Amino acid sequence: MPHPGRAALFRASRVGIALERDHFSIPEPRPRIAPKRYHRDFPMTTTTDPTPKSQLRKTMGFWDVLLFNIATVVGPRWIAAAGHNGTSSISLWILAAVFFFVPGALVINELSSRFPEEGGLYVWAKEAFGPFHGFIAGWTYWIYTVFYFPGLLLASASMSAYVFGAHGATLAQNRAFQLEVSLGLLIVAVGLNIVGLNIGKWLQNAGGVGTFLPLAILVALGALVAFHHQSVTHFTARNMLPTLNWDTVNFWSQIAFAFTGLELVSAMSEEVRDPRRTLPRAVYGASALIAFIYIAGTFAVLALVPAADLDPQSGVFHAITIGSVALRIGFLGILAALLVTVGNAGGVGSTVAGIARVPFVVGIDRYLPAAFGKIHPRWRTPWVSILVQGAASGLFLLLSQINDTTRGAYQSLVDVAIILYFIPFLYMFAAVIRLGRRPDRASNPHAILVPGGQSGVWICGALGFFVVLIAIFFSVIPPGDTSSKTLFEFKVVLTTVAAIALGLILYWRGARSKATQL
Repeated sequence: MPHPGRAALFRASRVGIALERDHFSIPEPRPRIAPKRYHRDFPMTTTTDPTPKSQLRKTMGFWDVLLFNIATVVGPRWIAAAGHNGTSSISLWILAAVFFFVPGALVINELSSRFPEEGGLYVWAKEAFGPFHGFIAGWTYWIYTVFYFPGLLLASASMSAYVFGAHGATLAQNRAFQLEVSLGLLIVAVGLNIVGLNIGKWLQNAGGVGTFLPLAILVALGALVAFHHQSVTHFTARNMLPTLNWDTVNFWSQIAFAFTGLELVSAMSEEVRDPRRTLPRAVYGASALIAFIYIAGTFAVLALVPAADLDPQSGVFHAITIGSVALRIGFLGILAALLVTVGNAGGVGSTVAGIARVPFVVGIDRYLPAAFGKIHPRWRTPWVSILVQGAASGLFLLLSQINDTTRGAYQSLVDVAIILYFIPFLYMFAAVIRLGRRPDRASNPHAILVPGGQSGVWICGALGFFVVLIAIFFSVIPPGDTSSKTLFEFKVVLTTVAAIALGLILYWRGARSKATQL
């Protein structure tokens, strides 16, 4: 027979009233309070989940990631540099696409779908080889921007000069103009990314559109001028084959570098909606557009301007100006310059946004000062990491001007950036091979795997690793018109070693501090 008090308690709870039997007392039911609603871009954090990563906003969808990839990878200056190198650049683009770009895209898709975590390359290297190698990959991936941004900003400033029409070519070589515009672009990119990715992503989206459209205009102008008039460059199967000289050897590194950037958005995986599905689709879509525009754009720029007359920074807009004047639609040159100014700002913004997430995650792991792992309380961004990156890039932009020519300053910065940037790629291609042996590769239902099983993994990993190794070696070799080859090589090697040494000092400091806290 049930206890009478328990029976009464049961009946009372059924009818929702308060009763008191013996020593049992049932309080009045509390009114139900609807849970607080949170915007989907603001993940709900509690005291049980206080990690900085949990505060990040999931703001990026498919089109955001696609345009982010285009803004990050595509650069009009690479087409200008390819045109300056001559017709042999056509075959170099194709070779780099087949042996580096395609394998790289397949590897990135597999690793980002298997490990969709904030940090990208840093996480993949740490997962495969441990914390030390993860730090080296993450550090060189971040520190390269200190040297890359000045080169990108100087090139962007040269291109934006064509907004001023006929005076653009002269203004593009003005060092004061280049410096002022470069600093302005850097401040805008850093500021918008600190305010928030939900704001900064619109700069990156505009950057993707603003980068691609001027190059599409270039392709259309080149085709029309070649059809109605005549191409200034004669294309043959023979002259499009690679030629071996000092300029070509150094330029191979730039060709490979121009095809990089697809991995960058993986560093922001935890800010992408449905990253396992979104990232691979955006990579495939962007890859096709990028390969087309580089090859077609190089044909077009050489159809409009002889290789010897092309500036390796702003040659695309020189070509657009000539083509638009020849077809009596001169406003297209100014329109393209306006678009690419926005495109370059977006390119800087996307690089700031993606790269800053690496020291943010390393700071959380306590191998960098803890401040790097802090999230802004209002804007939910890794603001310390972004601010340090912007300040260091601005400093090196100023230091890069201590040179006899803008060409020399630009080229040495590009080569140091390429070497530092490609070190994490060595880790990435090696990591896909090592992680390919793990059992979770076959059992993970979300993984977008490299086709061909273990053979496919080895082929893609080995091809990418070899191309990157060659590109690093060639980056040390100065261009043919360098006034002092020995000085160039010394500056590139010394700067690269110093940058890596600084990272090692920070790692040992962080590892020692972390060990004492355990």
